[in-house]
Amino acid sequence: MKTVLITGANGLLGQKLVQLYDQQDGISVIATGKGENRNASGRYTYTQMDVTSKEDVSHVVSKYQPDVIINTAAMTHVDQCELDPETCWTLNVTAVENLIGACEASGSFLIQLSTDFIFDGESGPYVEDDLPNPLSKYAESKLASERLLESSNVKHAIVRTMLVYGIVHDMSRSNIILWVKKSLEEKKLIKVVNDQWRTPTLAEDLAKGCALIAEKRAEGVWHISGKDLLTPYDMAIATADFFNLDKSFIEKADGSIFTQPAKRPAKTGFILDKAKRELGYEPVSFKEGLAILKSQLAHV
Repeated sequence: MKTVLITGANGLLGQKLVQLYDQQDGISVIATGKGENRNASGRYTYTQMDVTSKEDVSHVVSKYQPDVIINTAAMTHVDQCELDPETCWTLNVTAVENLIGACEASGSFLIQLSTDFIFDGESGPYVEDDLPNPLSKYAESKLASERLLESSNVKHAIVRTMLVYGIVHDMSRSNIILWVKKSLEEKKLIKVVNDQWRTPTLAEDLAKGCALIAEKRAEGVWHISGKDLLTPYDMAIATADFFNLDKSFIEKADGSIFTQPAKRPAKTGFILDKAKRELGYEPVSFKEGLAILKSQLAHV
């Protein structure tokens, strides 16, 4: 593996992948995004590319001939996808069609990011070959992109993940931990769901998981997440404890009190045995993830 092209390089996972690969000798990193570069400076090459444009994707992939493409570009706001299914489909499915076409010409290995939301949450945590049953437009689009890849001739891997948390270089994006921390520091009462379960994923762990798959060209479906099964309420309490903030401002809430356009699966979570056994993947605990975030915040 010599050249890695990353789509959605301005996003959380995209930035972590750029950082990870930029530190490695012998690897040329092509970071791509629709807008201006928001990554820290480095040795990588940044070029604008719109994944929804077949011509754009074909031109950039043809120019750089990457050995591996990691597609982190997507429309991930679940409720927004429900309200605007056309844009959701364009970003999450048509874009993958474009990448498949480019990879057929270049021979690139394609890693596609997917989601725990393809499952209905009735029998989590899940292994890779459990049957999907999407509950939302977002989930339907991500499952459709999986099916596209599986029916193509492109060498590929599908990486399902969930509830990714971390800090981007320019602090332009929030996440549940930063939201809880900021709210409690401002002494705001927050209601946090206690009837949905996930295995929250540190962005650095997800980047490492993708890199392990890329290095081995490990085809197929992979579940890459954190290892602790938690509710958002559990995460909020752990965040308050870790940063020595007042937990009395955190109130348990039933998911049904929130009016959200898209339905969420109740209990997902991933069983990571396959990734641990075949890739050597080992995520940090949620508490260790909080410590990593704290150290990063100290340098912002």
